[in-house]
Amino acid sequence: MADMELFDSHCHVDEEKFDGDREEVLARMRAAGVTRYAVIGSDMASSRHAADYAQNHAGCWAAVGIHPHEARTLRPGDLELLAQWVREERVQAIGEIGLDYYYDLSPRDVQAQVCEAQMELAWELDVPVAYHIRDAHQDMLDIMKRHRNHLTGGIIHCFSGSWEIAKEYLKLGYYISFAGPVTFRKAPKLQECAVNVPRDRLLIETDSPYLAPEPVRGRRNEPTNVRYVCEKLAALRGESVEELAACTTRNALAAYHIQMS
Repeated sequence: MADMELFDSHCHVDEEKFDGDREEVLARMRAAGVTRYAVIGSDMASSRHAADYAQNHAGCWAAVGIHPHEARTLRPGDLELLAQWVREERVQAIGEIGLDYYYDLSPRDVQAQVCEAQMELAWELDVPVAYHIRDAHQDMLDIMKRHRNHLTGGIIHCFSGSWEIAKEYLKLGYYISFAGPVTFRKAPKLQECAVNVPRDRLLIETDSPYLAPEPVRGRRNEPTNVRYVCEKLAALRGESVEELAACTTRNALAAYHIQMS
């Protein structure tokens, strides 16, 4: 795998769970060919941290935003701060934002309000969006369709829906990103989606330190393991791992509007 380049399109390697051995993790990433990755904010503090981290690490870009879990914490002035941060070098997107009805850590109406406000901010700034959507796909699609003329594209991170749902996101111009769960033994619906998503809309990610793929399930996840996601998708789709790695890297660069010199 080391002779290929992989892009982990969504991870949290900047989080404190990596503070004890981050340099070793980064070395393993380089050895495995994970040369590019995106770190994603979930509240104001982690967004600021992600932006700073990306500016100080080669091959890294950031997204800043308020996760649905944290929607209730939005304060006056936060959206203005996010707008300032998006204009910084190596900050490429608003995210992760969306709806999460599995945990309901913020009231659903507040989740929707905060999500829509950030979608409008992305429109104003002309940047893509990284979405977190769990057990809320229909409501999220309804919101997206209401904002159809104000969508800037982006990524459905760690996709968890059916192929029918995936097709709706694809019609709206989004990329579909697969994480560790696509490698699980009992994931037939997710694997059906992975086979059917068009090559030019396919992404891979780890969401590390969460959702470790099957070969390392139960351990702390890290971006190195994006190779397992790549290998699984290649096997499902009947493509070579090299083709899948190159394709998903191109797609991640396009999804995040990253211009490589």
